[in-house]
Amino acid sequence: MQVIIITGSSDGIGAEMARQLARRHGKEVALVLAARKAELLEQVAAECAASGAQTLVVPTDVSVQAQCTALISACVARFGRIDGLINNAGRSAHALFEEVENLAWYEELMRINLWSSVWCTHAALPYLKQSRGSIVAVSSLAGLVGVPGRTAYGATKFAMGGFFEALRPELRSAGVSVTIAYPGVVATQIRHRGFNAAGGELGRSSLNEEKAMSVQQCAQLIIDGMQARQREVVMSAKGKLGRWLKLIAPGFVERMALAAVKKDS
Repeated sequence: MQVIIITGSSDGIGAEMARQLARRHGKEVALVLAARKAELLEQVAAECAASGAQTLVVPTDVSVQAQCTALISACVARFGRIDGLINNAGRSAHALFEEVENLAWYEELMRINLWSSVWCTHAALPYLKQSRGSIVAVSSLAGLVGVPGRTAYGATKFAMGGFFEALRPELRSAGVSVTIAYPGVVATQIRHRGFNAAGGELGRSSLNEEKAMSVQQCAQLIIDGMQARQREVVMSAKGKLGRWLKLIAPGFVERMALAAVKKDS
């Protein structure tokens, strides 16, 4: 049986990854589900259990290091091993830098999007080395190409990518794979719940979502990448194109990024 931890699994991509893993592996998988909202986690756990998976719900505020450490401890106390860690928890943000008066929420966003994955990975690492397991970091295309209004969010995701890119060769000899996923615009509520310039909740999406990827497709691509132990999962043709064009035509890529933002944002 493989034991997989998923942070940010109460809804959206994290919850869908849990459901898909449960359907794929049934009783051969144990899923440790972490997020702040216990009631929603319990609902996801019940869906996974209906597919035969074992589950453990651990309400966790990933912006607190002690709670990230406690999550790993709870997993090991229950199942005795860790085969996969999916660092999926995250929050969005959209604000022009000049409109931000108090930068405190920039620090909070960094704790949620970067430090949570560092803390969880650090605590889980001895067990992942024992199992020659897999680490997944769910980043964003905003972690590959700078997008206007996303200075805070992009900074957290660029940092996340840099951390896990450096960690990957460190863990090669231990047989631990590191997969970084770069979703684009996915049909979830993450942008509605993101920070605005004042540090409150945005309440809407600031991006053009006409061609948003489904949650189901995004989750499937990440799981496939993890199980194939791929280095990266860059989603959408535009995302792959933008990454390489950035090297040879950065001005064009900046115009692409501007076009991705709603005119009325």
